[in-house]
Amino acid sequence: MTLYNRRDLGLLLLRVGTGGVLVAHGAQKLFGWFGGHGLEGTGQFMESVGYRPGRASATAAGLAETGGGALLALGLATPAAGAAAAGAMAGAAAVHVPNGFFAQEGGYEYAASLGLAAAGLAVTGPGRLSLDHALHHVADRGWMVPAALGVTAAVTTAVVGMRGRRVRREREGEQEVLFGA
Repeated sequence: MTLYNRRDLGLLLLRVGTGGVLVAHGAQKLFGWFGGHGLEGTGQFMESVGYRPGRASATAAGLAETGGGALLALGLATPAAGAAAAGAMAGAAAVHVPNGFFAQEGGYEYAASLGLAAAGLAVTGPGRLSLDHALHHVADRGWMVPAALGVTAAVTTAVVGMRGRRVRREREGEQEVLFGA
């Protein structure tokens, strides 16, 4: 009998891969690493797409991505880590929805993929090759899954909803071009 099975190895690969991408993505926002714009540039971008205040929004997104990704990769506090990362990706997807699905057209494909992987790990759990397992799942109890996902869904819905209302209000005064020049 083997100590670890294919499921545990698969979850480890999924956690480390998804978590690593999220850490890098968040580090772009927080520190300007990997070609990112840091808090200042990301904050300006957040303002331009309707997330206000921009710097606070950039900080929240960066922490959710970096922290959630690191915890996912380690398999620690998996329900909260997966929920935080999924919430951040839902906020990112909302910005890209007008561009359609595919990332090559600026769509939400990439954010949706990361968010669904993170949410899936929150629900499934980290497997036996994880810190949660080594620590006897003290931060990975069954009740934590619906709690973490529920709180994250409520907060994300409120934040994305406020952004949507703000963007619609700003566009109300814009005149559509009737004839091309």
